[in-house]
Amino acid sequence: MRATNGPATRQRRNRILKRAKGFYSMRSRCFRSAREVTMRADKFAYFGRQQKKREFRSLWITRLSAAVRTRGLQYSRFIHGVGKAGIVLNRKELSELAIHEPQIFDQICTQAKKALG
Repeated sequence: MRATNGPATRQRRNRILKRAKGFYSMRSRCFRSAREVTMRADKFAYFGRQQKKREFRSLWITRLSAAVRTRGLQYSRFIHGVGKAGIVLNRKELSELAIHEPQIFDQICTQAKKALG
């Protein structure tokens, strides 16, 4: 009688089938199909996490651009001025300040303008 390591194989299969729960038809019942679609889902999840970072960064830039224009600056000049002024806030923090703390954001804008000269 040969040893097939059955318990480990069953565990591995059940783990994948459990992850495929809710998929349509054979994709959730058949191990081979389930393995393929869960691998594909992992790929999409990875790319989705990368896309999310890009989309949020562009959202922060759009918000900053709108907030800075009302204060008489361009976005690119503002970011350059912030760097020159030695302000170490990232785009996320700056956009949050622009929304929730407009007085502080005004001060940052004036410091950026001064740094630009």
